[in-house]
Amino acid sequence: MPLPAKLRIAPVLSLPPVLDFLQQARAQMFSGRVDTAALAPDLLNFEQVYCQDGRMLAAHDHVHGLVGTIAWRAYDDRFAQLDFTGRRVVEVVRLFVAPACRRQGIADALFAALKAQAVDQDIDVLYLHTHPFLPGAELFWQRHGFQVLCRDADPEWQTIHMECGL
Repeated sequence: MPLPAKLRIAPVLSLPPVLDFLQQARAQMFSGRVDTAALAPDLLNFEQVYCQDGRMLAAHDHVHGLVGTIAWRAYDDRFAQLDFTGRRVVEVVRLFVAPACRRQGIADALFAALKAQAVDQDIDVLYLHTHPFLPGAELFWQRHGFQVLCRDADPEWQTIHMECGL
């Protein structure tokens, strides 16, 4: 898939260049559900999570600068209802595109770049979870080959667990 005009996707090697962007994204997606002012645990341990055990990519364009991010991190088996025994699994996280830049193929380009890296790293499965309150998320991931594994029934989050085999 060709990149949108003037879009550059590059690895993120340290937190400071993307911190404000990620914090704003978290506030937009999860305000009222979590303390969005606090730094999330994966960001507190950025180098370990994304530079050693995972990957983070950022999309930049010539007009807006940083316009999107996506990452994967080692899956930590925290959901007892999921069984990935015998498969190398990573969790796709932190996909966010700046609101002013949506519907331009940036999320598609970010995911394509991340998936290519996962294939190069011999990853077997991409796992992620999303929520119904994130507009279009489930359909976006299904369009990219993800299938629903299960849906949690909790009233607040209604987490949708998904996987994509590579």
